[in-house]
Amino acid sequence: MEGVKLVLKRFSPYFKDYIPYFVFAIIGMILASSGTAASAYLVKPLLDDIFVAKDAEMLKLLPFAIIAVYVAKESGRYMQTYFTSLIGHDIIRRFRDKVLKNLLIQDISFFHKYRTGELISRNTNDVEKVRTVVSNMIPEFLRETLTIVGLVAVVIYQSPTLAFYALIIMPLAIIPLSKLAKKMKKISRASQEKVSDVTSKLSEIFNNVEVIQASNSQKHEQDLFKEENQKYFNLTMKSVKVSQLVSPMMETLGSIGVSTVIIVGGMEVINDNMTMGAFFSFLTALFMLYTPIKRLSSLYNQLQEAIAASERIFFLLDKKPTIVGGDKELPKTIESVKFENVELKYGEKKALNGINLKANKGEFFALVGDSGGGKSSLVNMIVRFYDPSSGSIKINNTDIREFSLKSLRDSIAIVTQRVYIFHESVAANVAYGQEIDEKRVIDALKKANAYEFIEELPEGINTVLDESGTNLSGGQRQRIAIARAIYINPKILIMDEATSALDSKSEKKITEAMENLIKNKITFVIAHRLSTVQKADKIAVLKHGKVSAIGTDTELKQNSQEYKKLKGLQP
Repeated sequence: MEGVKLVLKRFSPYFKDYIPYFVFAIIGMILASSGTAASAYLVKPLLDDIFVAKDAEMLKLLPFAIIAVYVAKESGRYMQTYFTSLIGHDIIRRFRDKVLKNLLIQDISFFHKYRTGELISRNTNDVEKVRTVVSNMIPEFLRETLTIVGLVAVVIYQSPTLAFYALIIMPLAIIPLSKLAKKMKKISRASQEKVSDVTSKLSEIFNNVEVIQASNSQKHEQDLFKEENQKYFNLTMKSVKVSQLVSPMMETLGSIGVSTVIIVGGMEVINDNMTMGAFFSFLTALFMLYTPIKRLSSLYNQLQEAIAASERIFFLLDKKPTIVGGDKELPKTIESVKFENVELKYGEKKALNGINLKANKGEFFALVGDSGGGKSSLVNMIVRFYDPSSGSIKINNTDIREFSLKSLRDSIAIVTQRVYIFHESVAANVAYGQEIDEKRVIDALKKANAYEFIEELPEGINTVLDESGTNLSGGQRQRIAIARAIYINPKILIMDEATSALDSKSEKKITEAMENLIKNKITFVIAHRLSTVQKADKIAVLKHGKVSAIGTDTELKQNSQEYKKLKGLQP
């Protein structure tokens, strides 16, 4: 039961908010359990007073008593189910929010390590399994336990001798059931991991469906999914095989107990040591008793599955980011960004090696070089997606790790080669993360050479864009992203291949707009097309994670063989 204690401990801070609901749920459990025990007890007066003694008064009263007992029992069951479900669903709603909140502050490297489908599975499927512990299983455990206590009281009251023979069977079931529970937990953990694999594969397929269809790779992807799906099916059937052993095991043990009671009890009735009503009341309670016992055994196995899921959820909830902010706020005016002996490793691979450079306020700083040279890694460290393995990055001579992440990132706008469009309105996409000012939105769109096509949309800036912006062209999506950067009006602007999807005409207009945008800012631009950075104040040439040369376009054409090589490769 350690796993159950852990789940309850993690959820206990929430419980105080639901005390009135717990009271109603407990009243419901008591009514349901008492009603079950009372219905078994009423068998005795039913047989002895009505059918044997032929008491007419009891015939008038007992049916109403039976109705009252069953009304109380079912009303209690409804109260318990409703209020525990309300508590469970609401706690899990809050818990799921908390999990996502913690995920969103994790390092970028965390999201590279864990697949999207796996994280989705943990925050949906696994959380749902944990919910069943709070809203279903634990309340049912309590209700069935109370029912067992009530029925055992009836059994012992009617005949302690028969109770001994009937109840001695129960402890014998504990050993095999505990072994089944351990096996169930192991299978459940493997099954939930496999659900993550299936979800991740589906996510990968849907995100790359264009490539799959263009490559005629449907069968290949279907075969891969089929393999994962089959493995999940096999684990599911293992789970069914183990969990379904509980019922036949309990039924067999129950039949042994009942048979023993019939033999011993029959002799008691024959010898007039027990009335027929008392015997059948006992037998009814006994039959009723095996149902909650069997249910408890089944619930125990299901609990193992939920506990395995809770371990995966609590891992996400307890995960701490390694990149954390400091206490300082970023200064209102940023005079410089400086890299001092910066190195960056991804595992054992060194991406940057001894980077030293400085960009001052108002400078347009370009980063060029072959693919894999470390350009994106360098600018990603300014936003603190990654921290240097050694060395430091300073803003106004203060290490950026001393600034809060919020103040740092509020002052930076980044436009990447991969454009992120959300399933929201154009205005919400442009003002993403900030309050929407329609006038500013339109102004940003105009400066990004995007307003012309936005005006043609059905509802203009209020048009809701499709997921990933599929109702826009690649160039249009990129101009939305540039408008987003313009809207923020950042102190530091990062353009990572931001104009790569634009035609030469649009690129020219964007470049003109950027000339106004970059005034009084520090701008880092990564570009493969060197024509876009000819006007840069400084150009750093990166190769194999090192700066091979820094200068203007004119200086580098004279002094850098690597730059001349890059220029020579382009028309």
